[in-house]
Amino acid sequence: MKASMTLLVNRIRLSCDASVEEAFSVAKRRLRAIGVPTDAVQYSLYRRSVDARRKDDIHFVCTVAVRGHFPSLSDDLLKKHDIAMHKDAPMSVSYGHERLSAPPVVVGSGPCGLFCALLLAEHGYRPVVLERGGDIRERRAAVARFNSHRILDPTTNIQFGAGGAGTFSDGKLLTRIADPMISYVLDRFVSFGAPEDILYMAKPHIGTDILSEVVERMLSRIEALGGRICFHTQYLSHDASSGRITSVLTNRGQIPCGALILAIGHSARDTYRTLMVEGVSMEAKSFSVGMRIEHLAEDIDRAMYGDMAGHPALGHAEYALSYNTKERGVYTFCMCPGGTVVAAASEEGGVVVNGMSEHSRDGRNSNSAVLCSIFKEDYGSTPEDAIAFQYSIERAAYAAGGGSYAVPLTTVGDFLNDRQGSAPTRILPTYMNGDAYTLTTPDSYLPKVVCRSIRAALLDFDRKIHGFAAEDALLSGAETRTSAPLRLLRHADTRLALGYSNLYPAGEGAGYAGGITSASVDGLRTAQALMARYAPLQG
Repeated sequence: MKASMTLLVNRIRLSCDASVEEAFSVAKRRLRAIGVPTDAVQYSLYRRSVDARRKDDIHFVCTVAVRGHFPSLSDDLLKKHDIAMHKDAPMSVSYGHERLSAPPVVVGSGPCGLFCALLLAEHGYRPVVLERGGDIRERRAAVARFNSHRILDPTTNIQFGAGGAGTFSDGKLLTRIADPMISYVLDRFVSFGAPEDILYMAKPHIGTDILSEVVERMLSRIEALGGRICFHTQYLSHDASSGRITSVLTNRGQIPCGALILAIGHSARDTYRTLMVEGVSMEAKSFSVGMRIEHLAEDIDRAMYGDMAGHPALGHAEYALSYNTKERGVYTFCMCPGGTVVAAASEEGGVVVNGMSEHSRDGRNSNSAVLCSIFKEDYGSTPEDAIAFQYSIERAAYAAGGGSYAVPLTTVGDFLNDRQGSAPTRILPTYMNGDAYTLTTPDSYLPKVVCRSIRAALLDFDRKIHGFAAEDALLSGAETRTSAPLRLLRHADTRLALGYSNLYPAGEGAGYAGGITSASVDGLRTAQALMARYAPLQG
């Protein structure tokens, strides 16, 4: 009997000039080879990546998904022709029987809080979302004002506001987790307006310009389903009795709370301190700090693609590099092809950098973080020590930049040769429109071990990508917000915070995710856990 299934036809090699129909033709030939009819089935591109290991043989490697009713097929036969069965993992929801005393409250509208609230709203739980920052329009205005006039809004900025920190980044969706819910996240992004190519790109990205619109539509959907979005509403504390939270105190008053989901993001340091006072269990953890490196996008393209650089099907080249000094690990992170280095401070008196790209990735420069591992013994081992360590680097970067949020900048040549003062020439900085920098050494704001490790790593990276350590490449810092410096402890099965019966720490800010996709998945899993216990709200 024929069963409905999806087959994945793997490792289809295509030239950069080939069309997707050519991939489908290869898939059809493979299916015929195992005796499978190729009519009355659906073909779609499931994955596409660039193989640039040899510059004289750059090509795409594709996987085609074939959906239909197929006869029973042996595993050995499928393996012989590099075909695999794909097991779909549809969203599963079960409802509990406990009654909620009030709607669930979700603190934070980043990807974790957004997907958690959306799933709850779609199943009748009418969540209340608290967001300390403003909506997308207000965020755009605040970021523009900061870039042009160096006036920081500590509540609405690149870190805080609708969509969280990920909204003002590259909108990268690449993740290292292996969770079947990833496909659901990508499908939902597309349903709210993200480009369909994120469904098959090996390194999917949406872009800040499109992601901001997607976030607005998702928030509107939550409200249309009976949820509430409360901008400029900051969580201050909560009332609890015997470990059960009954209400949340905000800067705009008290809000009844049936269950509390903390999706606060990695930069809510004041909230971390409040939770310490409230007795929420947490622990410090390792994280990373470093700088942003900028190259001309065309230089990276040429180094990685050779004569194929500039081919319209390839776009700008991307890289991910790592090096172990035997003392520290150093790696590149959040690579933004054709992007800019952005001013990502959320507290006065500190300089923080991050990377951002629009969907087109048509900027002159490419940038990425170059990060060095920080261990608990580096800062004292407590959560408060971890927060203080991050902020001390940001304050030192602010001082090194001369104040007024100018970024401390150096060329790679100066950094490697222990000198300073060389001005940007061929490669121009993009931070704050390119005119807010002070030439100085990173040794003035980063720990010695970090600078020592990054110097060694840059030389190694240059052996892997020629020109990575070019004399005129630029380094600016400090990059300190790559992940939360602590973890809010929770039970693995129920996802409840230790000692609480209705508090759910979730996402990147709780220490359980590391990017848009993994945070979204954690938000969905948290919503599932809540729904499995509680019944939807009535009326």
